[in-house]
Amino acid sequence: MSLTPEGEKEVDRIAEFVAAFNVSVLQISHSGKARAKQTARIMANHLKPSSGVKEMKGLNPNDDVTEIVKSLHPASNIMLVGHLPFLDNLVSYLVLGTTDKTIIKFQRSGIVCLDKEEDRFWYIKWALMPDMK
Repeated sequence: MSLTPEGEKEVDRIAEFVAAFNVSVLQISHSGKARAKQTARIMANHLKPSSGVKEMKGLNPNDDVTEIVKSLHPASNIMLVGHLPFLDNLVSYLVLGTTDKTIIKFQRSGIVCLDKEEDRFWYIKWALMPDMK
């Protein structure tokens, strides 16, 4: 299933906004689903990741977040484009150490920037959601 024209506009608007703040992304990784691939390409048009856009296994809605955590390094500045509930669960696992508690609820086209305090813990650096009413 593809993004709707409205969805494309929403992603484009968010990507343009983030690019205006000179957010640095070295690579954008996305699931194999069409919507994620489209979202990643729209983001890449604005953020210009030097290592490009690549499909990555383990980003589907019900994939195990503990598998991808092993490959995450804050210095690599990778943007992950995936699905719910996976992204909610990933952030909860990184920040709280469990998926049993929800720390953030993503919206479609939303972005959460995480960073890691040395070798200690992950934290939410900033978040941007399209519907900020």
